[in-house]
Amino acid sequence: MLVLLAFIIVFHITSAALLFVATIDNAWWVGEEFFADVWRVCVNNTNCTEIDANFQDYPTMQAVQATMILSTVLCCIAFLIFVLQLFRLKQGERFVLTSIIQLMSCLCVMIAASIYTDRREDLHRNNLGLYALTLDGSYGYSFILAWVAFAFTFISGLMYLILRKRK
Repeated sequence: MLVLLAFIIVFHITSAALLFVATIDNAWWVGEEFFADVWRVCVNNTNCTEIDANFQDYPTMQAVQATMILSTVLCCIAFLIFVLQLFRLKQGERFVLTSIIQLMSCLCVMIAASIYTDRREDLHRNNLGLYALTLDGSYGYSFILAWVAFAFTFISGLMYLILRKRK
């Protein structure tokens, strides 16, 4: 049982770390001389432009930003609730609250990555001033980590739903 508990804790911390990296790091769209994320676009590693209200379809990018931040916060809250439930739940009860919050985190990261996947081409085409040199790129590791974090948070949420507290 102790090994299972350690695995679940490590799995959850890994999920949170993936969410933090995917949210913060600037590699959602990369190329040879540029990288772009949900916060800024950088060309030649020195010329960085923040994505702000002058950005066409800024509300779309704000939705991606907000759902990634919300996903990360919910994942951290789920971990804290899990730790509290370890000491407060009676024997045989399930970690339902932790599971619900973790699955909400999963939903948020899925929404963010889905919006970016669907709207990326339009965002780049409508903002050629920022993305003129970035049209020939590909999805970067932060984008891929966001999808991996989706899978991890989903599996983690299901594990919490199935898990019962034992002695």
